[in-house]
Amino acid sequence: MKRLAFVPFGVAALALSACGGNNQDSLQNAELNQPNAEALDEQANQAALDAANAEAAALGNQQQQLQDANAAAEEPTNPSDEDEQNVSGM
Repeated sequence: MKRLAFVPFGVAALALSACGGNNQDSLQNAELNQPNAEALDEQANQAALDAANAEAAALGNQQQQLQDANAAAEEPTNPSDEDEQNVSGM
């Protein structure tokens, strides 16, 4: 019984040992799927430019909102001449 149990495991071990890691086709395909350094640099530069443009647009919108809020605020009124002359009550 014990000998019959070892036979399937031995056959499986021999079959798996035939699958070596020296398959050049799979190694070359893995290398082909890797992006080159120039493409990565270009993507990084484009992402940085997009982020800078988005931040500039957000700051421009914020500046416009602040200018609109300041324009909508009440203008300070100057005291009338009568109020300026009436300093004796102070």
